[in-house]
Amino acid sequence: MNAPIKSASNEITSTNPPEPSRRSFLRNAALAGASLAALATIPTRASAEKDDDDPDSMKYEHDHLKKGDRDILVAAEIAEALAVTTYTNIINIAPFFKQIPSDDQDYLIAARQEEMSHYLLEQSVTDQLTPFTQFFYPPKMFSDAQTTLNILVTLEDAFIAAYLVGVRNFSTRNLRVTAARIMGIESDHRTLARVVGGDVTTLFGGPLKTITGIQGVAESIDPPNNNGYERTLCWTSIDQALTALTPFVDFNAAKTAGFDTSQAFPFEPFNPTLPSQLGAFVSFSGC
Repeated sequence: MNAPIKSASNEITSTNPPEPSRRSFLRNAALAGASLAALATIPTRASAEKDDDDPDSMKYEHDHLKKGDRDILVAAEIAEALAVTTYTNIINIAPFFKQIPSDDQDYLIAARQEEMSHYLLEQSVTDQLTPFTQFFYPPKMFSDAQTTLNILVTLEDAFIAAYLVGVRNFSTRNLRVTAARIMGIESDHRTLARVVGGDVTTLFGGPLKTITGIQGVAESIDPPNNNGYERTLCWTSIDQALTALTPFVDFNAAKTAGFDTSQAFPFEPFNPTLPSQLGAFVSFSGC
């Protein structure tokens, strides 16, 4: 499934831009700002205190990172930066946000913290910043609740499939397990985003009955956890994930896909606070 992300809402067209190679995809990126480097740490004391020769330590994983692993992790950084930017703007400017129940608001706020934590974890392993620091979205992305949730679920679908590529292709047990741990959180986010659909008020077109994800099919929000198994989207290479994300990061691809190119939304990193330390990274072993 190498086509750009599509939506049944017709906010995104089905026109396919030329498929970029990983090299051209990354070559066209704007250089990330130096301010990101100051945040390139994992906020867990346990992982920092592990011995450098411990296979579960951050330094060990960093020092033994293979090129194929780095490619997947950098793609994941792009995805996480996009996720942070998406959640940030839903919280800050989407008019329906303040009208949904407080627990829905709390989910979106917590998801933003979690995505930022994922980004910092991956960046600490690669010692490389995201090559993209601003993103494009379809028209009405943050003004129309249906569009917002369609795209949010579309992105979470993509993130789940991308991390499953990591589970499939990472060269070490540590990275495979870590990819699975992050994928589980993205799955939580997908389900909870579908919960929000039913809580959108009539003022903003709710309650929404269906949400359209990456496969372009309007799916009932009832039940919100409608997967028996996570969807791989038949992706076996991280290049497929990069292709799907291209309209969000590349001006020409965004324009071709029918996105609003009049405004780019910046990735604004921060030091995250996880909802519970019981769910913190701790180490590659998780203990």
